[in-house]
Amino acid sequence: MLKEFQKFISRGNVIDLATAVIIGTAFTAIVNSLVNDIIMPLIGILLNGLDFTALALTVGEASLTYGNFIQAIINFLLIAFVVFLLVRSISKVQANFSKEKEAAAPPEPTTEEKLLTEIRDLLKTK
Repeated sequence: MLKEFQKFISRGNVIDLATAVIIGTAFTAIVNSLVNDIIMPLIGILLNGLDFTALALTVGEASLTYGNFIQAIINFLLIAFVVFLLVRSISKVQANFSKEKEAAAPPEPTTEEKLLTEIRDLLKTK
């Protein structure tokens, strides 16, 4: 069982997944900081300091803090937008890189060229 576990843990998929989780956690901290420390204060200035987290409704002894929910929705939308912009930027850089790489590589021969090459090579061997 120990050898089986060792084989499982040393497979590339598990290591790749662990690496992705660690990097994702660090990336989450960066995006949260961007949203909470930079974007939200600017939105607060534009909305004259309106703080959604202070919004609440009291029903009997229960306090419904719907402002926290509104704030969570706004944070989610901002974080999703920031991640979208980052992924789009990375995709553009990768596309430009692959275009440069394709331009440097010789073009793939056509089917006709491949067949003619095979015929030539067969004639040479006879």
